[in-house]
Amino acid sequence: MRLRRCGTHAVLVEVDSLGEVEAVRAAVHAAQLPDVVELVPAARTVLISTKPGGLASVRRVLETVDLEHRAETDPREVVIPVVYDGPDLDLVAETAGVGPDEVARLHTSATYSVAFCGFAPGFAYLVGLPQVLQQPRLDSPRTKVPAGSVGVAGEYTAAYPRATPGGWRLIGRTDAPLFDPRRDPAALLQPGDRVRFEATS
Repeated sequence: MRLRRCGTHAVLVEVDSLGEVEAVRAAVHAAQLPDVVELVPAARTVLISTKPGGLASVRRVLETVDLEHRAETDPREVVIPVVYDGPDLDLVAETAGVGPDEVARLHTSATYSVAFCGFAPGFAYLVGLPQVLQQPRLDSPRTKVPAGSVGVAGEYTAAYPRATPGGWRLIGRTDAPLFDPRRDPAALLQPGDRVRFEATS
């Protein structure tokens, strides 16, 4: 674990894996430090912003983090309905060596965790994707992926909260309200949440 100061009241924690990111995020979250203003996990870092004078308590918590084990938490579970009819469903099935129905079954059989959010407001990177569905991005990204599209890329699965360019392989679509600026929090999915996908027609 490496700590880098970011401005006056923040620290960037650098680690070596998603598992270690989650260990840091969960430990700081579980500590419920009143001076922590924002906790932002990413693929290999966690940014922790505090009120003035709050970094000392953060450092004390970080000294106790066991990177091999995540702190005990009571994660929220979110169920997202999906229609499995994406334009890349057959490609994903062919690459995996299974049928399209099996892709949907495998995708819905797993329980995912929100590792971090980024790319676009409300876009959550979910880990827990079955190995057979872990596939590369498209060779040529689309200039516009419709809002609600559900895709896979590498070890992640995700749902696009709004129409954006993207290169993920699209296997379905959802009408879940992934991002609403009038809601608090605006993003449906938050780091640490547990997510299940449910097939609908």
